[in-house]
Amino acid sequence: MKEFFRKFAEQTGEFCGSPTGFILFVLTIVIWLIVGFVYDFSETWQTVFDIGTNILFLLLLLLMQNTQNRESKIIHLKLNELLRAIEGARTGMVHLENQTDEDLERLAEEFARNHPEG
Repeated sequence: MKEFFRKFAEQTGEFCGSPTGFILFVLTIVIWLIVGFVYDFSETWQTVFDIGTNILFLLLLLLMQNTQNRESKIIHLKLNELLRAIEGARTGMVHLENQTDEDLERLAEEFARNHPEG
């Protein structure tokens, strides 16, 4: 099930970010306007569309969040591998996600002091 969801989220993200996805969403808005004229922009018409778009937006948001979380994890793993491969690198940096915000701020200040041009 996880693999199916991963593939589905990935493909949905790719489609939504494509020109075809954009055109489909623009066409949906045009159809929504046309149907609005047919139903004289009634309250029921507006409510049905609002509910539909809210549900669609929530589902797309959850799918995109899944994709973003996965990509973030992949980047972290690649960076961890680089830290381990470079001699002299502080391998303790591999587990920065477990540090407090204050610890991360101190580390950022340390980097700023050691690299004045940044």
